[in-house]
Amino acid sequence: MSENSVSGSWASSPATRKSMQSNRSRDTKPELAVRSAVHRRGLRFRVSERPLADLRRTADMVFRKARIAVFVDGCYWHGCPSHHTQPATNREFWTTKIASNIARDADTNTRLEAAGWTVLRFWEHEDPELVADIVQARVRSALSNSEVDFTSD
Repeated sequence: MSENSVSGSWASSPATRKSMQSNRSRDTKPELAVRSAVHRRGLRFRVSERPLADLRRTADMVFRKARIAVFVDGCYWHGCPSHHTQPATNREFWTTKIASNIARDADTNTRLEAAGWTVLRFWEHEDPELVADIVQARVRSALSNSEVDFTSD
Protein backbone atom coordinates (compact mmCIF):
# COMPACT_ATOMS: atom_id res chain seq x y z
CA MET A 1 0.00 0.00 0.00
CA SER A 2 1.43 3.41 -0.86
CA GLU A 3 1.96 6.20 1.65
CA ASN A 4 -1.04 8.16 0.36
CA SER A 5 -3.36 5.25 -0.37
CA VAL A 6 -5.90 6.03 2.36
CA SER A 7 -7.81 9.06 1.05
CA GLY A 8 -4.62 11.02 0.42
CA SER A 9 -3.43 10.26 3.95
CA TRP A 10 -0.02 9.41 5.36
CA ALA A 11 -1.59 6.37 7.01
CA SER A 12 -0.73 2.91 5.72
CA SER A 13 -4.25 1.61 6.36
CA PRO A 14 -7.67 2.81 7.50
CA ALA A 15 -7.10 1.11 10.87
CA THR A 16 -3.78 2.93 11.32
CA ARG A 17 -5.40 6.23 10.39
CA LYS A 18 -8.20 5.72 12.92
CA SER A 19 -5.75 4.72 15.64
CA MET A 20 -3.48 7.69 15.04
CA GLN A 21 -6.39 10.15 14.91
CA SER A 22 -7.48 9.01 18.35
CA ASN A 23 -4.13 10.01 19.90
CA ARG A 24 -4.52 13.02 22.14
CA SER A 25 -2.38 16.13 21.84
CA ARG A 26 -3.22 17.15 25.39
CA ASP A 27 -4.62 15.62 28.57
CA THR A 28 -2.73 12.36 28.08
CA LYS A 29 -2.58 9.94 31.02
CA PRO A 30 1.05 10.80 31.85
CA GLU A 31 0.31 14.53 31.62
CA LEU A 32 -2.78 14.22 33.84
CA ALA A 33 -0.80 12.22 36.41
CA VAL A 34 1.91 14.90 36.58
CA ARG A 35 -0.62 17.73 36.72
CA SER A 36 -2.49 16.00 39.52
CA ALA A 37 0.70 15.46 41.51
CA VAL A 38 1.80 19.08 41.02
CA HIS A 39 -1.66 20.35 41.99
CA ARG A 40 -1.61 18.25 45.20
CA ARG A 41 1.55 20.11 46.16
CA GLY A 42 -0.40 23.37 46.15
CA LEU A 43 0.94 24.76 42.88
CA ARG A 44 -1.39 26.34 40.36
CA PHE A 45 -0.64 26.62 36.67
CA ARG A 46 -2.08 27.18 33.23
CA VAL A 47 -2.80 24.09 31.12
CA SER A 48 -1.86 23.68 27.46
CA GLU A 49 -0.97 27.32 26.97
CA ARG A 50 1.52 29.26 24.87
CA PRO A 51 4.25 30.62 27.13
CA LEU A 52 5.00 33.23 24.45
CA ALA A 53 2.05 34.69 22.57
CA ASP A 54 3.97 34.91 19.29
CA LEU A 55 5.23 31.31 19.44
CA ARG A 56 2.72 28.76 18.11
CA ARG A 57 3.69 26.11 20.64
CA THR A 58 1.98 25.16 23.84
CA ALA A 59 3.47 23.82 27.04
CA ASP A 60 1.63 21.21 29.07
CA MET A 61 1.89 23.37 32.20
CA VAL A 62 2.79 27.05 32.37
CA PHE A 63 3.82 28.88 35.53
CA ARG A 64 3.66 32.48 34.29
CA LYS A 65 4.97 34.25 37.39
CA ALA A 66 7.88 31.84 37.71
CA ARG A 67 8.39 31.81 33.93
CA ILE A 68 8.55 28.03 33.82
CA ALA A 69 7.18 25.88 30.98
CA VAL A 70 6.72 22.15 31.62
CA PHE A 71 6.45 19.54 28.88
CA VAL A 72 5.57 15.88 29.37
CA ASP A 73 6.81 14.30 26.14
CA GLY A 74 5.54 11.03 24.76
CA CYS A 75 8.27 8.44 24.18
CA TYR A 76 7.14 7.62 20.64
CA TRP A 77 6.33 11.12 19.41
CA HIS A 78 9.44 12.80 20.81
CA GLY A 79 11.99 10.05 20.20
CA CYS A 80 12.79 8.85 23.71
CA PRO A 81 16.27 7.30 23.61
CA SER A 82 15.12 4.50 25.93
CA HIS A 83 11.67 3.63 24.55
CA HIS A 84 11.20 4.92 21.01
CA THR A 85 10.81 2.16 18.44
CA GLN A 86 10.74 2.43 14.66
CA PRO A 87 7.43 1.50 13.03
CA ALA A 88 7.21 -1.44 10.66
CA THR A 89 5.36 0.51 7.97
CA ASN A 90 5.93 3.99 6.57
CA ARG A 91 9.36 3.98 8.22
CA GLU A 92 10.64 6.94 6.16
CA PHE A 93 7.60 9.09 6.96
CA TRP A 94 7.78 8.38 10.70
CA THR A 95 11.55 8.78 10.91
CA THR A 96 11.22 12.21 9.31
CA LYS A 97 8.22 13.09 11.51
CA ILE A 98 9.94 12.16 14.78
CA ALA A 99 13.16 13.94 13.73
CA SER A 100 11.15 17.10 13.02
CA ASN A 101 9.45 16.82 16.42
CA ILE A 102 12.84 16.54 18.13
CA ALA A 103 14.13 19.56 16.19
CA ARG A 104 11.00 21.55 17.04
CA ASP A 105 11.40 20.67 20.73
CA ALA A 106 15.00 21.93 20.66
CA ASP A 107 13.92 25.12 18.88
CA THR A 108 11.14 25.64 21.43
CA ASN A 109 13.63 25.26 24.28
CA THR A 110 16.01 27.74 22.66
CA ARG A 111 13.31 30.34 22.02
CA LEU A 112 11.79 30.10 25.49
CA GLU A 113 15.16 30.22 27.22
CA ALA A 114 16.15 33.26 25.11
CA ALA A 115 12.97 34.96 26.37
CA GLY A 116 13.92 34.27 29.99
CA TRP A 117 11.88 31.12 30.56
CA THR A 118 12.97 27.90 32.24
CA VAL A 119 12.01 24.82 30.26
CA LEU A 120 11.42 21.53 32.08
CA ARG A 121 10.98 18.46 29.89
CA PHE A 122 10.06 15.03 31.15
CA TRP A 123 9.35 11.71 29.46
CA GLU A 124 5.97 10.06 29.80
CA HIS A 125 7.57 7.05 31.53
CA GLU A 126 9.01 9.11 34.39
CA ASP A 127 7.42 8.78 37.84
CA PRO A 128 4.80 11.56 38.13
CA GLU A 129 5.58 12.07 41.83
CA LEU A 130 9.29 12.59 41.15
CA VAL A 131 8.47 14.90 38.26
CA ALA A 132 6.15 16.89 40.55
CA ASP A 133 8.92 17.13 43.16
CA ILE A 134 11.26 18.64 40.56
CA VAL A 135 8.61 21.04 39.26
CA GLN A 136 7.73 22.14 42.80
CA ALA A 137 11.38 22.76 43.69
CA ARG A 138 12.02 24.77 40.51
CA VAL A 139 8.87 26.88 40.85
CA ARG A 140 9.50 27.64 44.51
CA SER A 141 13.12 28.44 43.80
CA ALA A 142 12.15 30.81 40.97
CA LEU A 143 9.72 32.62 43.23
CA SER A 144 11.68 32.48 46.50
CA ASN A 145 13.09 36.00 46.21
CA SER A 146 9.77 37.61 45.40
CA GLU A 147 6.58 38.46 47.21
CA VAL A 148 4.57 36.45 44.67
CA ASP A 149 2.09 33.87 45.92
CA PHE A 150 3.20 30.68 44.13
CA THR A 151 -0.11 28.91 44.78
CA SER A 152 -2.00 31.05 42.28
CA ASP A 153 -1.12 31.66 38.68
